[in-house]
Amino acid sequence: MSLDNIFNLFRGYPTWEVLVELVVIWACVWLIVRFLQGTRGAGVVKGFAVMIVLLTLSIRLLGETSDAFGRIKFISNQMLGLLAIFLIVVFQPELRQAMIRLGQTRFFGRRNPQVVKLADSITEAVEFLSKNQFGALIVIERSVRLGGLVEGGVQIDGYVTPRLLQTIFWPNSPLHDLAVVIRGDRIMASNVQLPLAETGAVAMRLGSRHRAAVGVTIESDALVVVVSEETGKTRLAEYGTLSPPIPLEEFKSKLLERLHAPVTNDEPLLDEEESTS
Repeated sequence: MSLDNIFNLFRGYPTWEVLVELVVIWACVWLIVRFLQGTRGAGVVKGFAVMIVLLTLSIRLLGETSDAFGRIKFISNQMLGLLAIFLIVVFQPELRQAMIRLGQTRFFGRRNPQVVKLADSITEAVEFLSKNQFGALIVIERSVRLGGLVEGGVQIDGYVTPRLLQTIFWPNSPLHDLAVVIRGDRIMASNVQLPLAETGAVAMRLGSRHRAAVGVTIESDALVVVVSEETGKTRLAEYGTLSPPIPLEEFKSKLLERLHAPVTNDEPLLDEEESTS
């Protein structure tokens, strides 16, 4: 197809309409690329993109040069439809996450003091667990409830406090294995079995605790805090991805950022009487 043929496609249309269409197409492509960045399907998309482009160009060239090869063009058109179905199957986890994000209603308010108190409690507990290299898996529910998983664990229904989290994940505690699920400001259950992400979803050097952290975020919009028992390093898992190790001094700000709350000063404000004394 020559450049003249390409320009002929746009003749007869208002310039503003063409520009709007190009902007919309560019925005859609940008959103798709950004959504797939860091996912397991990013590499698959490149292969499918090359295949679709080559197939489309071949069909166009055959159609422009001759009316022959009708059967080949028919098969090619059918293959494009099969590729679309295959993409849906391959990207089922990513599509599920996209639907969750579209329907997500924020469980935590942007200026909800409950979020800051929760982050303070988790941060204090994580600092203790990390320094002592006690493994931990803390699941924070958001808009998608984990009712089935919670029912399979040991019911607690207690307020989130640093000491309670530290006690649960103490190595000699009968509840230290598996995960804790937090809903709002309460620990709903401990000893919760989480679904494991498939092999290859996390680095081979990371164990089942990290695979479980990623696995539950594929099925829901939960935010998961995971502390390594071997190294004491802390990570966050969200939407099927695992963050790099987070330094303890940055953990609270990263946690509040994921919970959509402003970072506040750790030091309490003084009243006028206290400031003058």
